[in-house]
Parts: sequence; structure tokens; C-alpha cells
Amino acid sequence: MSPQTQASSRQVDGPLLKVTDLRTAFRTDRGLVKSVDGVSFTLDRGKSLGIVGESGSGKTVLSRSIMGLLPKRNTERSGSVVFEGQEIINLSLSERRKVWGKEMSMIFQDPMTSLNPVMRVGKQLGEGLKIHLGMSKADARATALRLLQDVRIPEPEKRLDQYAFELSGGMRQRIMIA
Repeated sequence: MSPQTQASSRQVDGPLLKVTDLRTAFRTDRGLVKSVDGVSFTLDRGKSLGIVGESGSGKTVLSRSIMGLLPKRNTERSGSVVFEGQEIINLSLSERRKVWGKEMSMIFQDPMTSLNPVMRVGKQLGEGLKIHLGMSKADARATALRLLQDVRIPEPEKRLDQYAFELSGGMRQRIMIA
């Protein structure tokens, strides 16, 4: 089934995300280290889910495991991750890239780990819009401006031409949400 057919055949009712018995372990010189051990939950459409825990408890590994962002070379992952009615745990990299950023994303507490420090904010937002939505450079910039307005960034026109390090932590988080 082509990715276009898969996307159009996705379930529009039912849960947005269903994770069942997700397990993630890392292969090390000392053996297998379990990080995520049998996590299951369902996230309904229109609902939010907060993943809370102590530092080092596995929140990021869980999120990266759900999205398929962990390196396959050292990682063992099993269970089921169904997003919009489609099993995504074994999608190829090219199929996952079509989902990442457009339909599923992860926002870290410190967005500087995700934002490019030497690229202006407008260019970073525009790049995703051009890749995922096929927008022209001008349309991507106009849409990036609207997105900054939507997340209530003060002086959004000015922010498009700034670098992430010039913004407050809260503004950087809103850039990632945009």
C-alpha cells in the first residue's frame, strides 16, 4: 500500500494514539538494558496526555520510542503503536518522515536542543512547511508569521528574523509548538 493510500485510509474515528505493551531496550557491552517496560495507554482525539516523571525516568525514551526516533542499530523495540488507525512501529524511515512534524511531534522542555542556533526562526519554520506542505518560500514565510501570531509571540514579524538564542525559553517553546 502506498503512503498516500495509507494516509487516506487512516481511521478518523476511534483513538488518536493507542500504545500497547511498548517495550524498549538498549544493547550495551554489559548486555540488554530495559528502558520502557510494557507501557500501554490510549489517547482519544481532542485530549491531552502529560508524561510526568523524575529526571532519568524514561519520559524522553518513551516518546522517542513511540515516534520511532531511536537508532535501530542499538535498540530493541516491541509492542504496538497505532496512530490514526495505522500501526506505525515498523514504518520505514521515509514513511515515518511523512508523519513527523506534520502529524506527530515532540516538544522538549529545552527547545534549544531542537532549534538550529545558526538558522533564523522564520527559515526553520518555513523549511518544515515547504517540505511537508509543498509551499513556496513566500507562502511558507507568510504561514510562519501566522503561526507565530497563533501562539501569541510578541512582535512576530521581528521574531521571524531572529535566531533562537535571541529569544526567551518560553518563546522558544512556542516556536516549537508553532
